[in-house]
Amino acid sequence: MYSVTKKIEFCYGHRLLDYDGICKHPHGHNATAEVEVRTDSLDTRNMVCDFSDIKRIVKGWIDRELDHKMILRHDDPLVKPLQQLGEPIFIVNSNPTVECIARLIFDHAQAQGLPVVKVTVWETPMSFATYAGS
Repeated sequence: MYSVTKKIEFCYGHRLLDYDGICKHPHGHNATAEVEVRTDSLDTRNMVCDFSDIKRIVKGWIDRELDHKMILRHDDPLVKPLQQLGEPIFIVNSNPTVECIARLIFDHAQAQGLPVVKVTVWETPMSFATYAGS
């Protein structure tokens, strides 16, 4: 089994609803996503996947959809005022935890045909969450 991992850095803001802690307030993170792609055999270039393909597919999407945006749950009272102000937001169906963000990135990579097996998102240098496909 061969694997390669690409690190992608991005910034985002969020807050957690129905949560009794400091993360219930709007705040931001400088995050690092690690996207692991795995295969049994190498391609004609002798690669699992070209790092530039992961960058184009995953980093391109993160840059367009998540980077420097507030990631908010669909029923967050901040959604409407921020939309009215023209602020950049990304809406999710559940609390925008780091676990949720890892799954979003995984699902996008998989939908684009990458043989992704795991996405880890470091929310801080000391805290991360991982989503691995079933």
